[in-house]
Amino acid sequence: QVQLVESGGGLVQAGGSLRLSCAAAVRTFNIYAMGWFRQAPGKEREFVAGITGSSRSTDYADSVKGRFTISRDNAKNTVYLQMNTLNPEDTAIYYCAGSSTYSYNPRIRLEEYDYWGQGTQVTVSS
Repeated sequence: QVQLVESGGGLVQAGGSLRLSCAAAVRTFNIYAMGWFRQAPGKEREFVAGITGSSRSTDYADSVKGRFTISRDNAKNTVYLQMNTLNPEDTAIYYCAGSSTYSYNPRIRLEEYDYWGQGTQVTVSS
């Protein structure tokens, strides 16, 4: 079983920034495709960003392109989500996800991920 632990959420004003972190307790982190999803109240969980194991490729939801950046440090078994120019529509619980099977491209669908963190709340005030 792989444990994913998110941190870095909080309350921020519109236009501000936050950086989320997700630490993975797994030996072979470097082969895991990792992703960030979010779920706002009353809405389904949606893809935000994904990254391949080697950081060769990333992918983003259209709503966050140009504002969010996903990255990873395989030496620290950690994936990050840098969020800039936040707006109230970004308010949600953000989840880290990991896929244990190799993928040439970032995984963007919920069902492609095997492991999930507990989530961290991000609230953006107007």
